[in-house]
Amino acid sequence: MLTVMLEAPDDFAGFRQAARALLALGAAPDDIHWRWNDTLATRVAEDDLFANSASPAEQDRVLSPDALDRLAPTPGRPVHIRKPQLAVLRDACCHRNPGRFALCYRWLWRVLRTPRLAGDALDTDWRDLERLAHAVGREIHKMHAFVRFRPAQDASGEPLHMAWFEPEHYIVRAASGFFMRRFTNMRWAILTPDCSVLWDLQTLRWAPGATAAQAPGPDAGESLWLAYYQSTFNPARLKEQAMLREMPRRYWKNLPETQAISTLVATARSRTGHMLAAKGDDQDQGEAAGEGSES
Repeated sequence: MLTVMLEAPDDFAGFRQAARALLALGAAPDDIHWRWNDTLATRVAEDDLFANSASPAEQDRVLSPDALDRLAPTPGRPVHIRKPQLAVLRDACCHRNPGRFALCYRWLWRVLRTPRLAGDALDTDWRDLERLAHAVGREIHKMHAFVRFRPAQDASGEPLHMAWFEPEHYIVRAASGFFMRRFTNMRWAILTPDCSVLWDLQTLRWAPGATAAQAPGPDAGESLWLAYYQSTFNPARLKEQAMLREMPRRYWKNLPETQAISTLVATARSRTGHMLAAKGDDQDQGEAAGEGSES
């Protein structure tokens, strides 16, 4: 058995480097354990089967991707996959499933031996990889949509906008580029249990994970946002099930606008009824006025 130690839970670059060397060495999937350092996290995931320290015997067989490169002989026949497939593997490696790296390697191992599998969309391993990648892509989209920055100050008193988010998967690194491009001229930080990221106007800096208590509380601007949200809410266009699909309840506790959603949803039907009744009265009055003018 061989244990591969990656630098982080989402270390796709390290996985790719290690997989290339392992395939060249002819290492079978069942002979490899995948582990990763999670030093930035505030807690160890309960489903991380390899989070505990290895025994002395296992330590002798723990290798980094760099060490594997030094062991690998001259590379043999490489695995040829398309860029979209590489993107699926990259996203799948960000999933919180503890077997994600093993699944990715097993599929590559099989494709190396049977190249036609690379084009088999119904292959069981490939469908599992797509399922993991889809969940990660959806979570990245949710992070882009549901992060809410609040004004704060850093230790030196400089302005710093901060946000708290609880991702379902290891997506902070993959999602941070969006915020860097969108808020280039603003110093900001996003705190999560897995790790924290700071944009200092020049580079992204990584720090240990945090707790919700370390994030700033509501500010005056948040009250204005709630007032705007309530004033633009149209009860006649409410589609509650569609709303829950796009904004699942697990995100609600960290979104300021959700303080008003329950009340708005509860009163939507009655407000819609009043709007329809008012419209009907206006039509009746208009018809009455038309009849009077004809007589």
